[in-house]
Formats: sequence, structure tokens, C-alpha cells
Amino acid sequence: MNKPHFRKLERMYVTAPCNRYYRPKITVSEGAAAISIPVRKKFFHAAGAVHGSVYFKILDDAAFFACNSLVRDFLVLTASFSVTLLRPVTAGRMRGEGKVINASRNLMMAESRLLDAGGREVARGVGMFVRSRLRLSPAIGYR
Repeated sequence: MNKPHFRKLERMYVTAPCNRYYRPKITVSEGAAAISIPVRKKFFHAAGAVHGSVYFKILDDAAFFACNSLVRDFLVLTASFSVTLLRPVTAGRMRGEGKVINASRNLMMAESRLLDAGGREVARGVGMFVRSRLRLSPAIGYR
């Protein structure tokens, strides 16, 4: 277990410019990550529920950071990601839980699930992630 690596990944995530909008919280551990985002009306589509793009973001981010928890020198990249939407969300917090299900040196597979404030599963995701050539460094927020 490498707690300093996990904390650096968490700081990198929350300080990313796009996350100023979403206001997420993240916890990274060995082969796993959990992300929560408060539901805001700004995320709603015309039918009054959270847009699927927010589901995708949480699911992909949770799976991504689960994978990067196992890679301590380079950033990983999402190669592919599939989402299955199960039910709408209109209030509370959304929580994504990601875990690595298979890993080799350069290719990893992770799955994630998204829960509403009541703990009901609202979506699932599965993705493939690859090791990039971009080093984890303070220049990208890894500090």
C-alpha cells in the first residue's frame, strides 16, 4: 500500500480545472477509488434528472483512479469505457465506486458502479485503461 501516492492522486483529481464545476470528493486505495459529487440542478437535462454525461464522468473517474493507484510513475489513459444507465437521479449525492478487475504492465480493466443517496445502483461502467508516457509530476498536479 502506498498512501503518499494515493493522496497525490487525490490532490491531482480535485485540483483539475474541470472539477471546480463538479466539486467532487475522492478516496483512492490499492486498486480502488470512490468519488462522490453533490447533485445540482445545473446537471439536469430537460426531463429534470442528472444528465448521463455526469454519470459517465463519475464512473470513468472512479475506474481510472482505481487503475492509476497501481501505476506509480505514469498517468494512465482511458482507452475505452462503456456505461449502462439504470435509473434517474434528481437529488442528494452520487457515489461512484471503481475497482481494478484485471491488470498487466500496460493494460488494465476496471469496473465501476454508481449509487444514489439511498444506496441504490443507478449505473454501471467498465473500461480499459493504458499506461501513458506522461509522467506523474507536480506539473500535472501530482504533489
